[in-house]
Amino acid sequence: MKLTTRVEYFTRWGEELFLRSGNRIYPMQYSPGGIWAAEIGRLSPGQTFRYRYELHSGGLCRRTEWNDHTVTMPSAGGRKPVEVTDCWNDVPADLPLHSSPFTDGVFRQHPGRKWKAAGTAIPVFSLRSESGFGTGEFNDLKLLADWAAMTGQKVIQILPVNDTTMTGTWEDSYPYNANSSFALHPQFIHLPDAGVETDDEYCRIKAELNALPEIDYEKVNNEKRRLLRKAYATSGAKTARTKAYRSFVEANSEWLLPYAAYCTLRDEFGTAEFGMWKRHADGKDEDYSVYDREMIGNYIKSRKNEIGYHCFVQYHLHLQLSDARDYARRKGVVFKGDLPIGVSRTSADAWVNRSLFNMDSQAGAPPDAFSADGQNWGLPTYNWEEMSKDGYAWWRARLKKMSEYFDVFRIDHLLGFFRIWEIPLGEKSGLMGHFNPALPYSTEELSAMGFDMRISGAGSSGNMDVLFIEDPHRKGWWHPRIAAHSTTAYAALDDTMKQTFNRLYDDFFYHRHNAFWKESAMRKLSALLSATGMLACGEDLGMIPACVSEVMDEYMILSLEIQRMSKNPDREFADPADYPYYSVCTTSTHDMNPLRAWWEEDRKVTANYWHNVMHRDGEAPRSCEPWICREIIRKHLESSSMLTILPLQDWLSIDGELRFPDPSRERINIPVFPRYYWRYRMHLTIENLISQDKFNSELSKMIEDSGRSA
Repeated sequence: MKLTTRVEYFTRWGEELFLRSGNRIYPMQYSPGGIWAAEIGRLSPGQTFRYRYELHSGGLCRRTEWNDHTVTMPSAGGRKPVEVTDCWNDVPADLPLHSSPFTDGVFRQHPGRKWKAAGTAIPVFSLRSESGFGTGEFNDLKLLADWAAMTGQKVIQILPVNDTTMTGTWEDSYPYNANSSFALHPQFIHLPDAGVETDDEYCRIKAELNALPEIDYEKVNNEKRRLLRKAYATSGAKTARTKAYRSFVEANSEWLLPYAAYCTLRDEFGTAEFGMWKRHADGKDEDYSVYDREMIGNYIKSRKNEIGYHCFVQYHLHLQLSDARDYARRKGVVFKGDLPIGVSRTSADAWVNRSLFNMDSQAGAPPDAFSADGQNWGLPTYNWEEMSKDGYAWWRARLKKMSEYFDVFRIDHLLGFFRIWEIPLGEKSGLMGHFNPALPYSTEELSAMGFDMRISGAGSSGNMDVLFIEDPHRKGWWHPRIAAHSTTAYAALDDTMKQTFNRLYDDFFYHRHNAFWKESAMRKLSALLSATGMLACGEDLGMIPACVSEVMDEYMILSLEIQRMSKNPDREFADPADYPYYSVCTTSTHDMNPLRAWWEEDRKVTANYWHNVMHRDGEAPRSCEPWICREIIRKHLESSSMLTILPLQDWLSIDGELRFPDPSRERINIPVFPRYYWRYRMHLTIENLISQDKFNSELSKMIEDSGRSA
């Protein structure tokens, strides 16, 4: 059977429409009056056909519809063609209120008032419970949901939970360096529910690990791996015969089997550096460094037991996180996940889909409040042009998988979808990076401004004392070096040239790219955000060009608002009462000191806050006393934001007896240390937290009084 679709769309010169169904794309024909038509043949009677329209120019997808169209072909009536006329699906009004927590009935709106909620942010690994095994587990989220529900909270925000196992050391504790964007981390598994026997040995190790003040990452994961191997040897075959297991493997085979092969090869060769997966064995050369579907298919068949083990572990992780999600939803609580901007260069993703990544560069961030030298994450950057060819299928699959467990998600480093801070491979400092994509200056442009590129502080990789960095992809094109004002090259300029450079610098970093980066982000985000029904929140911190807020407003992505990181350059501290409704209000992130440690961080800043925000006289207290924390948190709960989500450490800060004695040990990460040990853990169990009637009553009343609990 044949289907003809038509849609009205007025294009500009060089633009054309295509129809996409899954990974197939169909050209469309233009007719006068802005009508575009596509013909799809060989459809079966009764077949349901899902599709959406895309706008292309220059061979790239520039815009896509928000939702799919669906046509079901008639099951009777012969071979008569079917014709439909569509309207372009734009972003719906009040999009956040049409996300899955609302459409699925977990959240309910009340007529006449804005919907608001409160929540808690804490990594899963930081949870502590009586049933844990030295680290937080997915099952612990059910207990946390009990506590959240009893105090009137509706959201639990966690850090990424993907597998990061690559070196087998504590360096794998970094949750933003995953070996797979789809696989869950085995450390979060609750062993008894995966068939591990709770014998004397298990209880002894469990008690030893649970007594530690922080996570012993290596011992926890080594012991879990050892016990899971035993459980798999005992019950793996039985599990593999179940219908539920077979359905899981079949539904996830596209990423699961390559991931299992990756893990097996990593262990065989003793390294996650897949470029080293070469050897001479049994009289023949074996080269697994470049992924080949047929070759890896044969490898999987030859390693059935090992492949089965990794599938077995992922199956149980899926069951446990799904169960926690369903339990929380029944309590009126949803999980907010974290979508990292990057993946590891030694990940299964980069191995299987190498063409989607620029392996000769590193992603990072320019200098900011976290790091004067910028950040170098060491992650490969994305080949967005290649990704656009199939409608960003890898991203859409990634988000679809994420939506199985989360109703809300945080887009880590949202700016990365506009442009990424790209650092040449081999460079360590983020200072030597540049934006990609970007509009660098040509040698001719700079010469016309008075800069002689032969002598005026211009250079390439390796020389940091320069005003300009040459684009690594285009000779003769130049990026102003970030923080160039601190160089001797800048100091050597006369006053006139300093003013010229200042204007050029400000234009480049804050104005020149606005339209360019806006288009860059919109063609990616429209495809990604429409892939699921999750509520999208953006981490929009750092050097924010004007186009970011424009795109966030258009797609109604909730912004991140932090009082100590004012987005108004004329104000040291933001006012929560002025935050936009579509935003997430918080006191701190995992990359910052929690409230009490921040208070002791800089006496000058604290004094300014004490006098100018709290409007108090005299000297500011040396420590952030419970009443101070209570007042700050109350102001955050009363903010205009849709969501107020605070770190657990800051909720606990309002109780002088319950909070941890040493605030300096509550920090989760220090970004300036690229090899930081992520091991913070709650100092009390969730069971103990639930039993704290006085604290929970006070917290519940604060949330209720702010209008965030109904």
